[in-house]
Amino acid sequence: MAKYRKLGRTSSQRKALLRNQVTTLLYHGKIVTTEAKAKEIQKIVEGYIALAVKEKDNFEMVKVTAKVPRKDKDGKRIKEEKDGKKVTVFDEVEKEIKKDLPSRLHARRQMLKFFYPVTEVPTEIAGKKRNTKQIDLVAKMFDEIAPKYVDRKGGYTRIVKIGPRKGDAAMEVLIELV
Repeated sequence: MAKYRKLGRTSSQRKALLRNQVTTLLYHGKIVTTEAKAKEIQKIVEGYIALAVKEKDNFEMVKVTAKVPRKDKDGKRIKEEKDGKKVTVFDEVEKEIKKDLPSRLHARRQMLKFFYPVTEVPTEIAGKKRNTKQIDLVAKMFDEIAPKYVDRKGGYTRIVKIGPRKGDAAMEVLIELV
């Protein structure tokens, strides 16, 4: 018996399809797809969620000092003149950041290798290009998704059958995070 379904595609097409659907499922929380694809997606997603749950608290808080440019009321950098050149003025700020321990860092890199980057686009037409922002899906996995499933021992997704698709009668399902 095979370890995975081929889904009628070449290996590169299949990997791209699964990466896309897993990324979309984790971003939106649910997607509609065929039954065979959903079962493959479920295997992958449950593995990554289990990894995130395991490494959820595996970090340490570290204090660092950072140079931050001083800004005026409009948000523009303040510049001073030194030796005939305009130089930006910096302030030293102490920040507390999360530093991943080695196993969590490895888990983060495994997820970054698989998930596609997600860009959130505003719905209004006016500022579609200007107000886009990158979503850190890996941070969402550790900070939002993993804490929901700490007490669960698996079964992080649910497949609900919708019915046959109109065009080719393939069984459509809704796969969602529980």
